[in-house]
Amino acid sequence: MLRKQRTIAEPVTISGKGLHTGLVVTLSINPAPQDHGYIFQRTDLEGQPLIRAIAENVVDTSRGTTIEEQGVRVCTIEHVMASLSGLQIDNALIKVTGPEVPILDGSARLYVEAIRKAGFVEQDALCKVYTVKDRIVYSEPERGVEIAIYPNDRLSIDVMVDYNSQVLGNQYALLHDIDDFTKEIAPCRTFVFLHEVETLFKHNLIKGGDLDNAIVIVDRKVEQSELDRLADVFNIPKVECKPEGVLNNLELRFPNEPARHKVLDLVGDLALTGMSLCGRVVATRPGHRANTELAKILRQMIHKESLKAEVPQYDPNQTPVYDINQIKAMLPHRPPFLLIDKIIQKDERQVVGVKNVTMNEPFFVGHFPDEPVMPGVLQIEAMAQCGGILVLSTVPDPENYVTYFLKIDKVKFKRKVIPGDTLIFKLELIGEVRRGIVVMFGQGFVAGNLVCEGELMAQIVKNK
Repeated sequence: MLRKQRTIAEPVTISGKGLHTGLVVTLSINPAPQDHGYIFQRTDLEGQPLIRAIAENVVDTSRGTTIEEQGVRVCTIEHVMASLSGLQIDNALIKVTGPEVPILDGSARLYVEAIRKAGFVEQDALCKVYTVKDRIVYSEPERGVEIAIYPNDRLSIDVMVDYNSQVLGNQYALLHDIDDFTKEIAPCRTFVFLHEVETLFKHNLIKGGDLDNAIVIVDRKVEQSELDRLADVFNIPKVECKPEGVLNNLELRFPNEPARHKVLDLVGDLALTGMSLCGRVVATRPGHRANTELAKILRQMIHKESLKAEVPQYDPNQTPVYDINQIKAMLPHRPPFLLIDKIIQKDERQVVGVKNVTMNEPFFVGHFPDEPVMPGVLQIEAMAQCGGILVLSTVPDPENYVTYFLKIDKVKFKRKVIPGDTLIFKLELIGEVRRGIVVMFGQGFVAGNLVCEGELMAQIVKNK
């Protein structure tokens, strides 16, 4: 998958109704510089705000994928995202004149045709690819949902769906290679069961839905009175259906078109990782929630792996950001349980601290008298104290708060820490601080070598 990044050669403009809002929206896909990724822009709002198409910005997955940044939303983005990702366009600025992307014919076909007509431009930088090394899985056992990714030499997607329907039955779809997306997946339309239609209307959704942009599946006998009512709902003269089948006897583009559309949604939602993927995706009953939760897991793994490549540099002659007295003013810990000597780097997302390990540490008396080794639990405690400095720096009066750690996960110890070692801790926020709770990824280094790592979840609590 080693290739150069690409962007669209010239702007593409498409207009149409939003599926749920019913608003007529104009969308334009514009060239963007390398390493830009996918960014939406609401040109109808003051300041024309930007919304990055990344998994952390997903706020709703009820009947499509919605992203939000700084209070500004764009809804139902999955089809245009799938089109860009499926055509291996890495960088694009997507301008929209409303809150929802046009649904068009319910598939990605028209987006793909427009992008292909515009062409693409190869850029200087290499495409960013995340290669799956071990099995990664997201599951919702109570709903029979599971999506797993296995190591593979390309991106491939297998989807299995079972809706307990005589019309659909068990369906299976395969995208063997991303190069097959245009022909095999892009034309496949979204679908809905007849019994869901009126419920969606009652919840103020699918205002832009009609029988030209969705497959409505009928899996029960329907009286003419109900068909007449649906004709009023869709604002068309007449609705017909076979005893069991598809409304208006619509011809399917593939026998397994619904399952293929699930592949389309997966391609679009996994593009929220911000990188091309190399792995085999096997999905059972996928949906936007599961797809985007998996994308969040992948982004966390990508972020942690990028951190591992960066070993902090320590110059003992540099003036620390916080010395021991400043640390004591922020943390409630005191000797012999104060395990951080100084903070040498800190910004809004990351902190680097130092622990000088000496033979005078009280724990060496018993751990172990003839083979002194710093206990792993105290390495993690020192890491947590360093992280506490980062967390408390998010409040204006840290002396009035304390940090309690709620969970420590995925801890690994790589080598011994002994007297004479200088232990350097680096911690970075994995996500945003939400309701006083934060998750960090921490690492400890000695002489440039990784000695321990783990994920830490903490809560900031005001002193009583």
